[in-house]
Amino acid sequence: MREITIPIDDETIRSLKAGDTVALTGVMMTGRDAVHKWLMDTFINKTRQPQGDDLEVYEAIKKILDHGVLYHCGPVVSGIETGDYKFVAAGPTTSIREEPYEATVIKHFNIKGVIGKGGMGPNTLKACQETPAVYFHAVGGAASLIAQSVQRVLGVYKLEFGVPEAMWVIEVKAFPVIVTMDSHGNSLHKSVLESSQARYRELIGA
Repeated sequence: MREITIPIDDETIRSLKAGDTVALTGVMMTGRDAVHKWLMDTFINKTRQPQGDDLEVYEAIKKILDHGVLYHCGPVVSGIETGDYKFVAAGPTTSIREEPYEATVIKHFNIKGVIGKGGMGPNTLKACQETPAVYFHAVGGAASLIAQSVQRVLGVYKLEFGVPEAMWVIEVKAFPVIVTMDSHGNSLHKSVLESSQARYRELIGA
């Protein structure tokens, strides 16, 4: 397993290939449906005016995401009432829901890695080639085990979105992932789908 520290430089990203196993260490941020829509509407498409602490949060997360990693995760977090936050479960969310937004978000923030499960589509794969970036697959169903890689919760933004949808800034150590979409246009998700379809056609005699 290759050990990689966040932030990640372009040379390291280009050296990764689909199928590589990686242990990530450093600071990353969670974000899923509500976060992607908020970013697109407020700061990229600008169809919504910034409100409240929007601008302050945007400036803060820009520094985290530049050469950083965005994790599609809706965590279970203890200590909400006291502010003594701890990740109890940190499993990946199905990533394809973010396909309409992800390519633009990757490019806008210069993100180097996206973590989730199930893979993403052609727009994200193209963005991975151009930025460059990679898609890391985290194992679904291992939320409690993955949470053990979270050393500390450094902060949270937009908690009003709800605990699963907020942007949690976390410090991780040896966070286990597999590169399934690389910066060279290779996607294990696409190849598995194509081989499965070919096998299916063989079986039914099509």
